[in-house]
Amino acid sequence: MKVAINRRALLAAGALLAASARFPAFAKVRSQDISPENAARIRALIARMTLAEKLGQMTQLAGGRQKSLNSRIDDAALETVRQGRVGSYLHVAGAEPLAKLQRVAVEESRLRIPLLFAMDVVHGYRTIMPVPLGLAASFDPDLVRSAAHVAAVEASVSGLHWTFAPMIDVARDARWGRVVEGAGEDPYLGARIAEAQILGFQSDTLAGRDVVMACAKHFGAYGAGAGGRDYDSADVSDATLHEVYLPPFQAAIAAGSGSMMTAFNALNGVPTTGNADLVRRLLREDWGYQGLVVSDWNAILELVAHGAATSPVEAAALALRAGVDMDMTSSTYADHLDAAVAADASLLPLVDEAVGRILHAKARLGL
Repeated sequence: MKVAINRRALLAAGALLAASARFPAFAKVRSQDISPENAARIRALIARMTLAEKLGQMTQLAGGRQKSLNSRIDDAALETVRQGRVGSYLHVAGAEPLAKLQRVAVEESRLRIPLLFAMDVVHGYRTIMPVPLGLAASFDPDLVRSAAHVAAVEASVSGLHWTFAPMIDVARDARWGRVVEGAGEDPYLGARIAEAQILGFQSDTLAGRDVVMACAKHFGAYGAGAGGRDYDSADVSDATLHEVYLPPFQAAIAAGSGSMMTAFNALNGVPTTGNADLVRRLLREDWGYQGLVVSDWNAILELVAHGAATSPVEAAALALRAGVDMDMTSSTYADHLDAAVAADASLLPLVDEAVGRILHAKARLGL
């Protein structure tokens, strides 16, 4: 997505002005600030961390397979936690086993930094709700918010902190198999439903009880894949991108979404997980979003398959430069980013920024 800076800035400014008029929630972005005391603690922690410990915070591992939760939490996994080589787990659940795993992190690791536990909580946790497309068909944001809150309460008391929802991709090709996870084809409805889900998961602040951190996904135009094929490239004009596919993500920022996930696919030939124009410049600099950005499953390593990187070392550097803070399951940051930093010291400040955003999220959650 290579566009001239004046064109990108003009589009971003126009989209935000239009959004403020059409979507009242955009006019006031919910605070993502933390206390000065926590900010100071984060700075002090980063100053004490080794590079391996920093890359550990940037690594999310699978604690189990999708149908067998916690199955990978064995003695070797506990040793990984003790060594500070993991910052988050997904596919884990259950208050008792997760409390045991967390105790290792906060009592037996050198820096005692807690873990983030995550899962796809898409339309209910124990109490199963209608699928997201069905909820959106109610045209009732209050109902959608209530459904998300029930899921947050049930997930939170089961030990989880983070859900990989809502999926807010606008989808206009009924052949795409993931249409059911979103709110359909309309950007206004998608924005309102996104806002409602995020507020239901997080309430007005992440500091309260019975909340989980939301993750707005998949940033870019994941729902625009050619031919309705999942993972396929999306070829979208600048106007369509800003007027159709991005408004729900602006609504997610306004609602205070604690995290976002990059899309698997390429946008106009550039894989989103390695797209600095889209993530670091548009999302972070132009829109001011400083929440946690996580890759999708194995997506950083898949930059090699895309042909955007020639090696895992190059893929790690590309994703970091793009603005991706946490690597979901590929261990590319953990295994290869140190080599990239050794070759290019300018990457180290970007590592510190990413770690700071991860610790910021943990502080907002009260961890």
